[in-house]
Formats: sequence, structure tokens, C-alpha cells
Amino acid sequence: MLNHVMVGSNDIARSKAFYDAVLAVLGAGAPIENQAASGHRRLFYRHAGSTFCVSEPIDDAPATPGNGHTFGFKCASPEQVQQFHDTAVAAGGVSIEQPPGLRESPMGAVHLAYVRDPDGNKLCAIHRPG
Repeated sequence: MLNHVMVGSNDIARSKAFYDAVLAVLGAGAPIENQAASGHRRLFYRHAGSTFCVSEPIDDAPATPGNGHTFGFKCASPEQVQQFHDTAVAAGGVSIEQPPGLRESPMGAVHLAYVRDPDGNKLCAIHRPG
């Protein structure tokens, strides 16, 4: 359904180090680095038909996380959920909500882990058992 999502960054080098480590867990390679016509730097991580983008805000205002926004990353196993979480924390992210693990929901059981990136964006690693 989605082609891409983009988050803002106040420190693109810090974000690159964070997302290089975290998205490598999912199999994403190095990002395509781009400079917009405005001079702002952007990172485009492509994997499995989707793109996750990180950008310096084009309006020059500080990047801020969206209240209520969560970006969910599909994982292949419960172990990959845990690895995503642990890698994110080791790379400067913050573990939030409950510890990683299996949770029951109205949509069925899911393995979840939630973290915030260094700019405060909320990320979710998710695996739905088959």
C-alpha cells in the first residue's frame, strides 16, 4: 500500500549511523544519499519494494516527531524483532513501552518491540506468527 515514509532529522550523520545499523537487521543496504535542490541532505533506504527516507527539514525548522505516529517494520521472526530492538538501543535509540515480546491483540498474537530513534521518532518491529 505504501511506497515510502520520511522522517525528519536534526543531525543527518547521527541518523545515518542509527539507521544504517538498524535497517541492516532487516536486510537493507546503504542508503542512496541525495541533496535536494534546496541543499538539504536526504537518505533513501530501499528494501523489499519499500523506501524509508530520512531528511533534513526543507523548511529549516527543527525536525520533530509526530504525536501518534509509529513506523512499523516487518520482521521475519521473533528473533529479528529482538535484534532490531537491541541494535536500535545500541545505536542510540531508546526502548519504550513494554519490553520486546509476544502480545495478544484483537488482530491476533504479534511479537513487538518499540523504540525511539535519536530524533524521537517512534519505530515498531513486528512479527506476526504464521
